[in-house]
Order: sequence, then C-alpha cells, then structure tokens
Amino acid sequence: MREPRALEEALLARFEAAGFAHLDPPLLQPADVFLDLSGESIRRRMYLTVDAEGRELCLRPDLTIPVARAVLEAKRPMPAAVSYLGAVFRFRGEGSGEFRQAGVESFGRADIAAADADILALGLDACTLYGLPEPQIRLGDVGLFAALLEALPLAPAMRRRLLKDFGQSRLDADLSRVDAPAPEAANTHSGVLAALTGADPEAARALITDLLSIAGISTVGGRSVSEIAARFLEQAALESGAGLSSEAGAVLKRYLAIAGDPDAASADMRALARDAGLDLSRALDLFDARAGFLTAHGVSLPAVRFSTAFGRPLDYYSGMVFELHDPAGRGAGPLVAGGRYDRLLSRLGAADCVPAVGLAAWVERLAAVEDAR
Repeated sequence: MREPRALEEALLARFEAAGFAHLDPPLLQPADVFLDLSGESIRRRMYLTVDAEGRELCLRPDLTIPVARAVLEAKRPMPAAVSYLGAVFRFRGEGSGEFRQAGVESFGRADIAAADADILALGLDACTLYGLPEPQIRLGDVGLFAALLEALPLAPAMRRRLLKDFGQSRLDADLSRVDAPAPEAANTHSGVLAALTGADPEAARALITDLLSIAGISTVGGRSVSEIAARFLEQAALESGAGLSSEAGAVLKRYLAIAGDPDAASADMRALARDAGLDLSRALDLFDARAGFLTAHGVSLPAVRFSTAFGRPLDYYSGMVFELHDPAGRGAGPLVAGGRYDRLLSRLGAADCVPAVGLAAWVERLAAVEDAR
C-alpha cells in the first residue's frame, strides 16, 4: 500500500510534467462569487462567515473559481495552465465537510476539441496512478444542448430556464410546460406576476429591486436582490404561458433520450437535426472532433457512456462535462470530474471570453480505491 501523501505528490508531479504550474489560492473567499456562479446546488452547502465590514466570506467550496480568480488577479498571460491540491469545504452527505481535491485548469487555448480531450486524458492518467487504468467514463455536453435550444423557436425565458436546469431533475418539470395555458392571475402571487407580464424588463427589474430594498430585504436563501428580481421576471414570463410548443417539446424529449457511445450518439443527433430541420452542424462537428482526439489518446470510444441528458450541478459549465467512476462501485460519487466553462472568466471580470476547461480529482476517494485494490 502506498502512502496517500506520496500519491498526492506523484499526482501533482504528473500535472506539472504536463505543463500545469502549481497554484495555491486562499482558503477564505468572497461568498457572493460562489453564490452567483455555482448555482442552487452549492448555496446550502457552504461554510459562511462575515468580516469586520459585514461582507460575507466562505471557506472555498471548490477550487476552480478561486484558481480562476487568482489567474485573473495575477494577470497571467494566456494561455495559462495551472494545477492545485488542497482542502475544500462543503456540507455533504458522506463523511467530513472538509476533504481534499487535486486538479488542473487550462485557460485560453483556442483548440477547443484538443484541449477537452487533453483534460479528460489527464483525468484518466490520475486514475491510472491510483491503480485504476480503465475507469468508467461518463460524458455529456452542455454546449450541444445550448445549441439545440438556440435553434428551436423558444421564448427567451423558457430557453434560460431549460439551460439552467439542464442535468437536474427540474428539467422534467420544465418539459411538462408543453402548450401550458396561462394560469389565472389570482393564482400567481396575487396578480403581481401577471402585472409584470409584458412590462419593460429593465423598468420591471428596477421596480422589484426598489420594493425589496424598501422592505429591507438584501438576500433570500443566498440570492441577492438583483437575482431575486431576475427570477421574479423570469417566472412572470413563464406564468404568462411562455411554455413549449408540442413540436419543440417533442424535439427536446427525443434529443434527451439519445445515449450510447459517441459515434452512435453523433449519428442519432445528426438524424434528429435533419428530421427537425435544425442546423446543429457546428456543435456536432466539435463533438466529433473531440471524439477523434480522445481516440488519439488511446480512449476506446465504445467504452464511453455518452448521454445527451448528462450534466453536472454547476451553472458555469458551457461545453463538455465528464465524470470518471470506479466500475466496481467502490466509493460514493465520481473519482474525477470536470468540463468546459468558457464564460467563467468574463463573469469574474475578464474583458473578453476566455476558453477554459479543467478537472478535479477527489484524492481521498482515489486513495480508497487504491487501498481496496
């Protein structure tokens, strides 16, 4: 049996040999960044505190956002490749709220398909280091789903809702809004939502923000006043009957039922696009190019479990998402997971959109698998 810390050092050395310089961001981070960017799944699982000026801080619940902030603050030239290893803190169903993660983040590479494949291959290398050379590969693609939504005739509020709920159980409820009639105003927050329907978005947002501020409400469940206003307006649009047409609903349901190895899934998605008269060629060409680069890394595509419905519970993903699991089922959850998040740095303050992709490895889960082996 190899010592866990020796394995961690070997993993970091593997990352550094691949060109990823080590970075160690602070444990304490501004909480609002995670609340804005990581979505509903992270809100109730953070360890929060307040500084002397009343600003909310948190123990870092993951390392992707702290690393991205550190890269921006240091004004590192692009492309930039960084690695990390350290403790993260969040409430979870299994074990301690403190656990260790290692990972890499690649910023600024324009060769999207090759960068995606390189990151997934590095995740496979991490599993091999811990004695698991053939983990189960689960693959999804948020970018493909976003491209489908853009190609369909959807109301903007419904498009935003579907993309936000992708990969989560709430998506089924969204898809049930096929030809949904507008509800009576009396059943929608005493008519407030109905009154907002059709209003100028900026004026309505300002009105809701002012009303909440007058009432002394600054946050609800971790959401800022601005977020609350945005959700209220989105709900107003949806309650007004901005649901799915039966045609769009049928296309979405057929799409979300596609699964299999990447080659077979690509053929099914192209058939769907052809039958529905939709142009998804750019997103599908990127999907096929990534599969080619994975093959060049020695990945057997028939062994990859791709699903159009597979996502990860973080709002900032924008393209490929993946998880690596122990085929024997040892350990709860993925051993390694990651994906593409091209919009994250611009949302953190970068002047332009910066292509980005990365992975995180749960080193304690990997060590448990290595011990069992």
